[in-house]
Amino acid sequence: MEVRTFETERLLLRPTNADDAELTLRLYNTAEFLQFVGDRNLRTAEDALEYMKSRTFPQIENLGYGNYTVILKSDGTKIGSCGLFHREGLDAADIGFSYLPQYYGMGYGYEAAKALLDAGFSEFGLGEISAITVRENIASQKLIEKLGLTFRKIVTIPNDPEDLLYYLITKKEWEKLRT
Repeated sequence: MEVRTFETERLLLRPTNADDAELTLRLYNTAEFLQFVGDRNLRTAEDALEYMKSRTFPQIENLGYGNYTVILKSDGTKIGSCGLFHREGLDAADIGFSYLPQYYGMGYGYEAAKALLDAGFSEFGLGEISAITVRENIASQKLIEKLGLTFRKIVTIPNDPEDLLYYLITKKEWEKLRT
């Protein structure tokens, strides 16, 4: 199965691979990730690689999409990740994102997520795409809403007792936004 790479005006999104273990380690240990997502107990690049082998790579191999490393086209800097994920306990593919703090507020999150949202509907054949976040993560909520997803309900997912805000956009709603 061919796995696509995506390009936006300023970004390259390519499937996350073993060369991204150091970035994953950094992303998963930012204060924001630890606060809003949780501690995945990644302490070394080797821990990150093992996590990626068990969680990230199988989805890309099985579905043709998953987690993408977000890279600045201008200089090749890896600044974060964005992906479409199948999460246990959710009905729809879930769009998620994580960036290094020095790249917040520059529009990269929206640019990357919009490219994957569009691909989810136009190339991967998804009928709806969801997003989840905690109540306290206002920046994530704003980005999710800017993408066109709307709040639908409070959910919990297996092995996570926290209430999560569940947002959704259907393909039909996405098509309306594009016209």
